[in-house]
Amino acid sequence: MKKVSRMIRCLCGRTISIGCLILAAVSSLAAQEISLQAVVTPSTVIVKNGEPVTFAIHGFIEFKSLAEVFPYSEAQSARWTGKITEEEKREHARRLLREGIESRIVSMLDERPLQALVTHTSEDLREAIGRVKEPVPPGYADAFLEVQGKWKHSLNCWSASPVIEGRVLSNWYPIEEGIRLHGAVYDSTEHFWQAVKYHPDTKIGELKALIAVLEGKEWSGWLKRLDDDPKIYLPNAYAVEFVRYNLRVERFKWFDEQLGKHGLRDSDFARQVQQRGQNVFRFSALEEKILWGDLADLLHMVYTFSAADDPIRKTLGEHHFDGIYLGERKLGFISEEFRAEMLEIWKVKFLEMPRFREVIAGIPMEIRLEHFLNDGDSPDIPIPVYVGYLNRIREMAKRPGGI
Repeated sequence: MKKVSRMIRCLCGRTISIGCLILAAVSSLAAQEISLQAVVTPSTVIVKNGEPVTFAIHGFIEFKSLAEVFPYSEAQSARWTGKITEEEKREHARRLLREGIESRIVSMLDERPLQALVTHTSEDLREAIGRVKEPVPPGYADAFLEVQGKWKHSLNCWSASPVIEGRVLSNWYPIEEGIRLHGAVYDSTEHFWQAVKYHPDTKIGELKALIAVLEGKEWSGWLKRLDDDPKIYLPNAYAVEFVRYNLRVERFKWFDEQLGKHGLRDSDFARQVQQRGQNVFRFSALEEKILWGDLADLLHMVYTFSAADDPIRKTLGEHHFDGIYLGERKLGFISEEFRAEMLEIWKVKFLEMPRFREVIAGIPMEIRLEHFLNDGDSPDIPIPVYVGYLNRIREMAKRPGGI
């Protein structure tokens, strides 16, 4: 279940959360419906198909109940004692609580918690929380009300959305005719976004060699430096947890195994094999994310977070994981300039391709376009930036000429 959970958490996404639409979209579930009271009760463990439905903070720290979030939040606050102010500690605890609640509600595995929340009034929600007999932290009710207010008027756009528009607006949506971006044709915008993280000259054999280098390094001290510095960890929590998860022997072996499949040869160029050639949809959008995207993100982030004198940084720089190379330009992996490329590729998909423009332009402005993935963020384009671009491109699509 954890493996499936993490794979689904990687999906590019969106869901309609307007009450009547989500009710129409939810198919008959084998699992029993969940009451609002059960959703707000901290000790509730939601079960589907005989398995607990987990949720996460920072994408990789998983929980089965909200009650498990409380001690985690307290421990995180204590962790930073003397390193950040008391007000910053309170704000951090509040943010973790909100993230845990939202991830519990907007599940990638089970729509029932969201259904229960958006089909009740805010007064219903207050009353349900008032009936909770278990201890809850300060701000518990406010966090639930914030999540309810957001998702009653939002469309979560991701590839497994029960709403057609949500799927189409996902970067994972397969484009039958392909999409031409920066001189090459790709099967989806996701294929482009992950492919360009590899330098045009980087070959499969080089990637395998780099995986072996990473596997041979001891990472505990390297990770401790990130964990102990609030100026690094707090603004980059998802990225640090992502790196921690992927700097494991089993992940190195998995990446190496995958690079040995799909008919790939050591002499093949990593960016080129992800472009549309004779093999249409050679890689699925899921493979683009969990193989090509995760491997590239790992290499770029190890370079970014390594100390200037760390030999691994020099090695990765020599293999062009010191930036994103697009034509004559070199963009920082974590930079506003690279993030802006998302808006540029969406201009092609949503402004120049009539069938996609009609979809995004047809969504009323009172519905907020969102992108929530079990609280998994992204270092290359943080979710708030992604969402801002998505709503901006819809505004452009609605204007005559799209400008």
